Amino acid sequence: MTASRPPLPPFTSESAAVKVRAAEDAWNSRDPQRVSLAYTEDSRWRNRSEFLTGRPAIVEFLTRKWAKELDYRLIKEVWAFTGNRIAVRFAYEWHDAHGAWFRAYGNENWEFDEHGLMRRRIASINDLPIDDSERKFHWPLGARPAEHPGLSDLGL
Repeated sequence: MTASRPPLPPFTSESAAVKVRAAEDAWNSRDPQRVSLAYTEDSRWRNRSEFLTGRPAIVEFLTRKWAKELDYRLIKEVWAFTGNRIAVRFAYEWHDAHGAWFRAYGNENWEFDEHGLMRRRIASINDLPIDDSERKFHWPLGARPAEHPGLSDLGL
């Protein structure tokens, strides 16, 4: 039996926003196992030029990602939704082992099963080197505080 992961499709404006914020909070935990539970057992991903299938591959990918992308902080925003799909735009900031900061900008297309688990994720991402003074995501590591501005409010 598959566990349900509300909100479930078909999505409304409100339920899509809740789904996106839940994903943002999970990714900001930087806990690969926690994040993987939002995806079907056989979830298919394209992340940049890398193709993955299944939760074990997702956990391995995220473990590798967050070992490289230090002090990772992410903001996601709904771009569009219909039925069982949500399009998201996002930005995240991180630094490498040498202290160089980056802001990554991207778009994701998500497709969900009837239980609210993501069965397909297609992500296109570009990294931009930034100076420490250009950083905009300054909350303590973990979930973005409710009062912190979103992407549109930050002009991103």
